[in-house]
Amino acid sequence: MNGTQFVWQLLKIVCGFVLAVVASGVFLSWGLFRPGHPDSDPVAMAAMIGTGLVTASVIGAVALVPAGCAVVLSELGRQSSVIFHVAAGGLIAFLLWTLDETAGEGLRPGSPVALAAGFIAGAVYWGVAGRTAGRWLGVRLHQNTDPNSDSGL
Repeated sequence: MNGTQFVWQLLKIVCGFVLAVVASGVFLSWGLFRPGHPDSDPVAMAAMIGTGLVTASVIGAVALVPAGCAVVLSELGRQSSVIFHVAAGGLIAFLLWTLDETAGEGLRPGSPVALAAGFIAGAVYWGVAGRTAGRWLGVRLHQNTDPNSDSGL
């Protein structure tokens, strides 16, 4: 275990989580406002960014525990695959979206949008911290798979 790499990975985890929830919050608010070019409507663009930051704080508060569990799984299991992180982000978003007492039968309206926001959050997290998950643990020991070796018996 490398202590320097561990501290560096912790810093990347925190930054990755913050950037992931900001990206998903801005994605959700962009769908609400749909502003054009910033020069054509700067008020709508500012409202979208402000709403995105507020939405990100709510998403971060709600998703902190499940995202923390996913981070621990990815770090200890050395899961540095983009597929793992995007799927984890989508699963967290979908579960948080559907675990509502007001939900009736079937999917709630907006479920694909919430799922897409989770995918975006997972991809952003992978870009910052997920692609180096578990490297601080050191060298992974592999079992000898050479069929000519007697040590595998």
